[in-house]
Amino acid sequence: MTTTQPVPGVPLPTAAGSAGQDGDPGRGRIVHAEAFLCDIPVEAVRTDAVQAFLKQETIVVRIRTTDGTEGLGYSYTIGTGGAAVLSLLRTTLLDVLVGQDATRPEATWRALFTSTRATTVGVIAALAFAAADTAVWDAKARLAGRPLWVEAGGASATVPVYDTEGGWLHLSTDELVEHAVASQRRGMHGVKIKVGKPRGHEDLERLRAVRDAVGPCMDLMVDANQSFTAAEAIRRARLFEQVDVFWFEEPLPAEDVAGHERLAQATSIPVAVGESMYSLGHFREYLQRGAAAVVQADVARVGGVTPWLKIAHLAEAFNATVAPHFLMELHASLTCAVPNALYLEHIPQLRAVTTSELEVADGLAHAPTDPGLGIAWDMDALERLRVA
Repeated sequence: MTTTQPVPGVPLPTAAGSAGQDGDPGRGRIVHAEAFLCDIPVEAVRTDAVQAFLKQETIVVRIRTTDGTEGLGYSYTIGTGGAAVLSLLRTTLLDVLVGQDATRPEATWRALFTSTRATTVGVIAALAFAAADTAVWDAKARLAGRPLWVEAGGASATVPVYDTEGGWLHLSTDELVEHAVASQRRGMHGVKIKVGKPRGHEDLERLRAVRDAVGPCMDLMVDANQSFTAAEAIRRARLFEQVDVFWFEEPLPAEDVAGHERLAQATSIPVAVGESMYSLGHFREYLQRGAAAVVQADVARVGGVTPWLKIAHLAEAFNATVAPHFLMELHASLTCAVPNALYLEHIPQLRAVTTSELEVADGLAHAPTDPGLGIAWDMDALERLRVA
């Protein structure tokens, strides 16, 4: 096999393939795999209670199958760690990918996982799996001639969107109101406001101003980014109930399942978690204990499309909804694939490296219809932003 340095836009070399495991004579066999890293600037200043979004380190995996079909997948960090993910791909996982059958993502994902048992479950491995797995699903859907949302389930062609870009913690109350009203006029069904000011009444005053501006018919979410103790989260939830908050996102550190359980029992506000969780078993524990009502699995952080679908269907079994974190351009297809999708987070980040945008109209995102992931990559732009 080869894992040569990639040159985006230049065709990959072809190779002869053996008979595919699914009976197709090698059509879906992966004959080449490569990985590289790009730094995509953030589109707006983004701050929350614990951090700032510095840049999107984008880890890209590109594969080609025996018949020449390509797949391009990706994952990301918000500023650090991308080189570690790239290293795991280049030293181990690309070798595993070559020879696998892109029409069998379950078998391919399991091969990746098995090759790295000493470093799983963990975020670096999950991000590496995700970049590879999304490339496999891109190729699988292209081979089938279908868009990802159909190939992965095809539940609905649209999904409601809510806006995050106007709710960052550094914004003034007037700016929060201005953004929320603008989102409402654009037809969005909800807005998310970051919380975590030093005192609860500061958060409440900001939320009340937004609620007064948009009225009772727009959903108002809050996100604490894991910044509270259980006691403080319970106290603030009682304040937030006054303005009919739609969900309370990441109130506590993700490891504190018991604290989330206590909060869920103490408030009428649904608890939302998932962006900082990396395994199917972690989601199962939350759902079994009634510690979450909204599942926000991030396809990059859970290891790709293959485990994301498992998590979505697990949530369905518990009569819970999914509203994934970030990666709007990819999650649009996944939320449309499953029957229990609640919302898509509207937070564009790929406009600098794509030639077209996700269609959003009247508060609904429309699933891409082109075969594959449906992301129109600008390969020249990716090359300009490439750092490794």
